[in-house]
Amino acid sequence: MEQKKLKIVTIGGGSTYTPELIEGFIKRYDELPVSEMWLVDVEEGQEKLEIVGRLAQRMWDATPWKVKVHLTLDRQQALKDADFVTTQFRVGLLEARIKDERIPFSYGLLGQETNGAGGIFKALRTIPLILEIVNEMAALCPNAWLINFTNPSGMVTEAILRYSSWRRVIGLCNVPVNAMMKEPATINAALAELTYKFAGLNHFHWHRVLDNQGQDVTADIISAMFRNEDTGIPANIHKVPFMQEQLEQMNLLPCGYHRYYYRQEEMLQRGIEEYQTVGTRAEQVKEMETALLQLYQDPTLQTKPELLLKRGGGYYSDAACEAISALYNNKNTHIVVSTRNDGAVPDLDDDCAVEVSCFIGSAGALPIAFGRLAPAERGWLQLMKNMELCVCEAAVTGNYGLVLQAFLMNPLIPGGATAKRVMDELFIAHRRFLPRFKAAIDRLQDVEIKDPIARGLSE
Repeated sequence: MEQKKLKIVTIGGGSTYTPELIEGFIKRYDELPVSEMWLVDVEEGQEKLEIVGRLAQRMWDATPWKVKVHLTLDRQQALKDADFVTTQFRVGLLEARIKDERIPFSYGLLGQETNGAGGIFKALRTIPLILEIVNEMAALCPNAWLINFTNPSGMVTEAILRYSSWRRVIGLCNVPVNAMMKEPATINAALAELTYKFAGLNHFHWHRVLDNQGQDVTADIISAMFRNEDTGIPANIHKVPFMQEQLEQMNLLPCGYHRYYYRQEEMLQRGIEEYQTVGTRAEQVKEMETALLQLYQDPTLQTKPELLLKRGGGYYSDAACEAISALYNNKNTHIVVSTRNDGAVPDLDDDCAVEVSCFIGSAGALPIAFGRLAPAERGWLQLMKNMELCVCEAAVTGNYGLVLQAFLMNPLIPGGATAKRVMDELFIAHRRFLPRFKAAIDRLQDVEIKDPIARGLSE
């Protein structure tokens, strides 16, 4: 029987990551017969949308398949009768990320996209919009699946599960993909010969690895890590080494983002050095994005350029498109995703979002039980999840005090007057995108942003 032709919608379609996604669909066309792709963006991103959209159409035109790429600012028009919806948007564009990073750094705190103060405010801006999107999907494409790559992916997935009735959602991240692509070679194995088990939260998970005889080989990969072999650290994370004795005691492999917590002192110092010299990661990405968009305008370009791999989301297409294929073809593929816990990690409530190994098929994500964590990892995990729950509730309710609670809980934000000052400056900087906090922000009108670049962007 001939397969149904698929309508794919990408919200944030003007992102320079979109060619990654197109490449993933092209590679899998035999199992994902796409007929139309809709790239959606906002008015401020229209120029980027048109540049990226033209490249996307050229990429499809270079294949044997007739796939039409539609560009629109009308989200509801795009969502009508969609089969799969992917989200990769950034509320406030890269200028918002620059503020998220520069304001904390100006006070000696970590500025980072998904961790610390910046990660909290990215969630506050993003969650209200993702809830609007799933409400629209319920009316316009109730049988579609939402594949979310928008950061902070774990908190976005948590908010959907907790504050909407939408359940056809999977949160994705490329960090586990990078690990599974690079680690096997460090012990002279192929991925097919290994069994991976992940557990934790998005950008805060651990994993262990077994070989095809059922032997735990996690310690062997840890040894390879300290021989400086490539274990898949994302391009956006400084390669400050973990402490070997800690990892050997855990016998778990932490994700790259754990460096911000386990090596906070060193990672903060590296970040401050960049803030004071070449600019924060967001400013570097903005330069990279400008270069990518120039490349994308070459009318002869029909493939994803190598420069794209230098962004932190490399191999996004392998995560997103493989998840879509597994759902559509009922493949029951092992993929690491953010989904409802349902007992996979007994140290957390069943109804919260976790990032775990799952079998992905037509029924969605079926989590694989990991078991209880040891006291050190359990303590970190429970603190971080409860911090996330405060952020999600605050994003929905506009409760200023809950944001303050999250700031004081977050391990990357020392408690005290500086924490509140940074929080208040971020509220002022992002007031346009935080209407639920209007009353609280109105009381902060005497607050001035210290960092001149962030202040200029806010004005």
